[in-house]
Amino acid sequence: MTEASTIAVSAETGAAPTGEAGDAPRSLASDAWRSLKKNPIFWVSVVLIALFVLMAAWPSLFTNVDPNAAVLKDARVPPSLDGPWFGRDIQGYDIYSRTIYGARASILVGVFTTIATVIIGGVLGVAAGFYGGWLDAVLSRVTDIFFAIPLLLGGILFMSVFANDANTPYFVVVGKVVLVLAVFGWPTIARLMRSSVMQVKPNDYVQAARALGASPWRIIRSHVLPNALAPVIVIATINLGVFIAAEAALSFLGIGLTPPAVSWGVSISDALIALRTTPHILFFPSLFLSLAVLAFIMLGDAVRDAFDPKSR
Repeated sequence: MTEASTIAVSAETGAAPTGEAGDAPRSLASDAWRSLKKNPIFWVSVVLIALFVLMAAWPSLFTNVDPNAAVLKDARVPPSLDGPWFGRDIQGYDIYSRTIYGARASILVGVFTTIATVIIGGVLGVAAGFYGGWLDAVLSRVTDIFFAIPLLLGGILFMSVFANDANTPYFVVVGKVVLVLAVFGWPTIARLMRSSVMQVKPNDYVQAARALGASPWRIIRSHVLPNALAPVIVIATINLGVFIAAEAALSFLGIGLTPPAVSWGVSISDALIALRTTPHILFFPSLFLSLAVLAFIMLGDAVRDAFDPKSR
């Protein structure tokens, strides 16, 4: 069988051609996993992320104290091994409990915003890069319009107009923050996906599948997406940490997540009132926020290095 025939058959079946010695084919994902397993930064970030996800899903595993239970007589109590581990804030809330429960809102915002931006930006980027022509021109101009609006500025404007109050349900509060971050955060993914698709589209296996009569959807699903998705996964992983930090910034300004919702940003905002006299109120939620953002950025860097052939 000739090399061209091998490429054609591989394009139709979705399998990569075997090597000269008949070895089993190795995909980019398998090579990346081999590299990740040897990277200590990857494992450190995975452990931290798993810990934060566990805190968000089952906070009762870490504390049995109600984060909204205020003990005013113990307000501003410093950290202690015998009493509250992280101390209490100016309203008498247990800082350790609120730090644990604060992971839920922050992780939910980061995860759902990342999923939304990948879906929106991925679909628009694939459509623009694969079909080209007038569709590419229209989608590119729409992307430029949203890209010109800074993420935090757009979030401030949106959340100021559609403000929350004490009676707003918890998931509505979280949903608003996810919506505004997704609306202004997808252009980066769309641009990256478009350029990645345009690099993959001229390859031989795509042209062979097209020549064999494969439908555009089959070509996109079986050949374009698997080979164009790696850069998007890397940037989306890094963006997850950015979205957590953006949620904290909006909550710090009092227009993101608002009480009774508990998040690290809300705790940081509340701590500024008594920062000089009780700095421990600010220290612990800031520490957990920094570790969460750092963990996702470290994971993104590790994944980027693994998917980059030049680094191996």
